[in-house]
Amino acid sequence: MARELWEGNMAIAEAAVRAGLEAFFGYPITPQTEILEYLSRRLPELGRVFLQAESEVASINMVYGAACAGARVMTSSSSPGISLMQEGFSYIACSEVPAVVVNLMRGGPGLGNVAPSQGDYFQAVKMAGHGDFHPIVLAPGSIQEAIDLTILAFDLADRYRTLAMIVADGSLGQMMEPAEMPPMRPVRPPGERPPWALTGARGRLPNVITSLYLAEEDLEQVNLRLQAKLRRIAANEVRWKEYATDDAELLIVAFGTVGRICQTVVREARAKGLKAGLLRPVTLWPFPSTRIAELAARVRGMLVVEMNAGQMLEDVRLAVEARCPVRFYGRLGGMIPLPDEILPQLEAMDAEV
Repeated sequence: MARELWEGNMAIAEAAVRAGLEAFFGYPITPQTEILEYLSRRLPELGRVFLQAESEVASINMVYGAACAGARVMTSSSSPGISLMQEGFSYIACSEVPAVVVNLMRGGPGLGNVAPSQGDYFQAVKMAGHGDFHPIVLAPGSIQEAIDLTILAFDLADRYRTLAMIVADGSLGQMMEPAEMPPMRPVRPPGERPPWALTGARGRLPNVITSLYLAEEDLEQVNLRLQAKLRRIAANEVRWKEYATDDAELLIVAFGTVGRICQTVVREARAKGLKAGLLRPVTLWPFPSTRIAELAARVRGMLVVEMNAGQMLEDVRLAVEARCPVRFYGRLGGMIPLPDEILPQLEAMDAEV
């Protein structure tokens, strides 16, 4: 298929449609409102469900209900709205139903501003809700990757009966790039819902989906089953991209838009004789800890760059386990770090290590 010019938010929305999205429930908030606007037209014209809920709390509980019925379902929001959905995420995780959530991150804490940020890393990967669970967290670095990871999010959510979350900063949602859309997948007919779904109990025993287990022993068994599933995900679904790491002596670790910016930093560093490389995590959970540890054993130092105060930094340090020095550079409040800011940090680290 030919490449077309797509805005990030609309590309994510159309990719979800092509993945077989049957129902969307959401509430507008900048910088992701274009997802709602696009789907408010696109889904009804295809005979599918779009509903603007009265709040983010209502929308995630509508997602929960549709997921229990075996539908391919999604919601999207931005940082403060995602905060309001946390309880629903936990219900979805414990009930083991598949759902996709998109978070176009903005500056915070609080209402903050509508500028791009990566301040929701902790919120996404350190359990998006109460209890012992992780969603699968995917971090695209381009509009093409946002399309591809949206498709993947639905597939992983279905495969593991879990919550899959796409996190990107607001700049990716607003920018435009040429990208290629996949072909349209058919919507799963009601008669082909998965066997666990709540589709009515005619001719069979009723299914029960719940997150309420009042007996401690029962809830422990549920948690043990969830932990076993998380181990399977961690063993099979780690994804990352590398750039110029074969002979790298200094390694940058960055995700999303910042990872993309850091490719320029690597090129500029190499033009100055610094053997720099880049590792960009694509799955923030599960995190590419093993690969980072391997690279830490042969580089002189790592520089973690983020649009926050150092959140992924903690996971990098845990993976490195003091095998090499780890430095950090971050911008806050919606500020985007630029190559001419990052390169001096890399040069300073080169002089130190």
